[in-house]
Amino acid sequence: MNDRLWTWPNALSFARLIGVPVFLWLVLVKEDWWALGILVFAGLSDWLDGKLARMLDQTSELGTLLDPAADRLYIFATLIGLVVRDVVPLWVALVLVGREVYMALPLAVLRRHDYAALPVHFVGKTATLCLLYAFPLLFLGAHSGTYATVAKVVGWAFTIWGTGLYWWAAVLYTVQVRRLVLADRGSGELKGAEPLP
Repeated sequence: MNDRLWTWPNALSFARLIGVPVFLWLVLVKEDWWALGILVFAGLSDWLDGKLARMLDQTSELGTLLDPAADRLYIFATLIGLVVRDVVPLWVALVLVGREVYMALPLAVLRRHDYAALPVHFVGKTATLCLLYAFPLLFLGAHSGTYATVAKVVGWAFTIWGTGLYWWAAVLYTVQVRRLVLADRGSGELKGAEPLP
């Protein structure tokens, strides 16, 4: 891992970050097809930046921060749009935001014991992927027609799976943090660690 700023994966992550406010504005003014286009770009670039980082050996410390930050911002922006547009109830947003608030606790424990963040867990990555699939489908489901009905059903399935996995990942991280702190209290930093999902 290096500390380079300008890499192809980082450029894609920056583009995703710039797209967040544009996406939210498009959702709020009901330009759904443009908003969906940005969301699809965000999903594809999320997959592509990780692949490029490994293929070109351009993994960077900045990239390990930008990638999950962009994912979270898209999730929050989409939740805001879905709630404001009455596509999903407020409680769905609160359950997902509540998980992020909760995750501050294990991170605080790690930092108090001088550990870096734990590596990204497969369950957390899968949860994020499910939610990034769910939200465009829920937007499509807010329209009328057969395609909208199918999109709504599949979108809600991904939302339920993603939310469950999101919280399951939080449980797994909590268990990891507890074991780590109990077994190796104050022994130093984790090597090769990345931000939590």
